[in-house]
Amino acid sequence: MNLNPIQLFDTESSTFTYILTAPGSNQAVIIDPVDHQLERDLRHLERLGLQLALVLETHAHADHVTSAGRLRALTGAQAAVPSGCGIAPAELQLNDGDVLRFGYAEEIRVLHTPGHTAGSMSYLWRGNVFTGDTLLIDGCGRTDFQSGSSDALYDSVTGKLFALPDDTRVWPAHDYKGQAVSTIGWEKRHNARLANRSREDFRILMSELKLAKPKLIDIAVPANQNLGLPHGA
Repeated sequence: MNLNPIQLFDTESSTFTYILTAPGSNQAVIIDPVDHQLERDLRHLERLGLQLALVLETHAHADHVTSAGRLRALTGAQAAVPSGCGIAPAELQLNDGDVLRFGYAEEIRVLHTPGHTAGSMSYLWRGNVFTGDTLLIDGCGRTDFQSGSSDALYDSVTGKLFALPDDTRVWPAHDYKGQAVSTIGWEKRHNARLANRSREDFRILMSELKLAKPKLIDIAVPANQNLGLPHGA
């Protein structure tokens, strides 16, 4: 059964935030919240009568600051983060194969999918996979900073994500082309960077991108490693 998440978009950073709900329960999970969208997200939770149980991060983002720390303080939720991303204040340090639970019987399976960053995680829930910057719609995240690796990303996508059922819905952390959701089957057949491409071809492609450094990286990464809170807070 596919149960759709609530998908919210930040136009400044092109970031998707997701709210997952639990049938028969008022508990909810939020994935990759953005600092200046805190009030928007709180209004969604209030409007729907939801109690936030978990705040999940797919990685320590370089292009925006998270609101995870403030959400945790305001709602009593626990922060759950990839163990390899250096986000020390979070209560739950996640490893590959972990299972997060909320509501009465909801389970989120943790998949370590490094490449964009060394610690990047994807989250599988009810036929939906939240892929962070590892797998985007018709693309993938860059691999040239934060311990990125084109080889690791290739393995994460082709070995782990593309091994999921074809009808698994793909919900990325970002989109820059007005798209919202895809499927594993579509990405396996059509993804411009990864479909039917050899490891060596992918390595060459990624090495030739020559992307500009994210404007906020020097601010965002240290902030996100403290759940978006000022250091010492």
